[in-house]
Amino acid sequence: MWSGPRTLSTALMRSFGSRADTVVVDEPLYAFYLQRTGLEHPGRTEILATQATDWRSVVAGLTTAPLPTGTRVHYQKHMTHHLLDEVDRSCLAGLRHAHLIREPRSLVASYARVRAEPTLADLGLVQQVELYERFGGPVLDAADLRRDPEGALRALCAALDLGWDPAMLSWAAGPRPTDGVWARYWYASVEASTGFRPPGHDAAAGGAEAATEPLPPPLARLVEVCQPLFERLRTARLTIHTPVEG
Repeated sequence: MWSGPRTLSTALMRSFGSRADTVVVDEPLYAFYLQRTGLEHPGRTEILATQATDWRSVVAGLTTAPLPTGTRVHYQKHMTHHLLDEVDRSCLAGLRHAHLIREPRSLVASYARVRAEPTLADLGLVQQVELYERFGGPVLDAADLRRDPEGALRALCAALDLGWDPAMLSWAAGPRPTDGVWARYWYASVEASTGFRPPGHDAAAGGAEAATEPLPPPLARLVEVCQPLFERLRTARLTIHTPVEG
């Protein structure tokens, strides 16, 4: 599952982690990304100490290691901006790819609350379009996931040839042993959640909804740059069939 930050990605990992047949892994290329870029992210020292920094060994583990007994789905939560140019994309060809997207204004406003001056490279939209055009795969809009969790998850499972599991709609609050060590910097809202919440409630959203006030000019310009990339992916988003009541 490829996404940028602040896109409901951790909540969606919680959802798949609620399936009895699934094991999840949280951003396995994060340490590689930090080491190569030298960026100062919250928890950098801990991340570098707890994850492999060689992308080849990471990808080998993701594509060849056997699954735990009783599971058949390996859900990999990936941040698209972690996929730096040196990573050989052909090594990923054997995986099933899916994409989670979020409207740029909400995305940028949410991310800026944690890191004040985000750039296009922080958001990974360029890599996400590249991955989609190379590998395809279903595209899920976070707005659809919030509006109709069951419809969106059913559509995603169908697109991935997975059976529907209603356990995906809820989870216990709190941290998980599968969360990365960066969770204490980023996951407070998800740890307080027990399921997907509708628009206007941010506990499972990975950040609050965008405010109605104008964004500062640098962030507004970033939104303008992101918008055509988002639209390229949005045109391929899953159609969600919401039952009509009454």
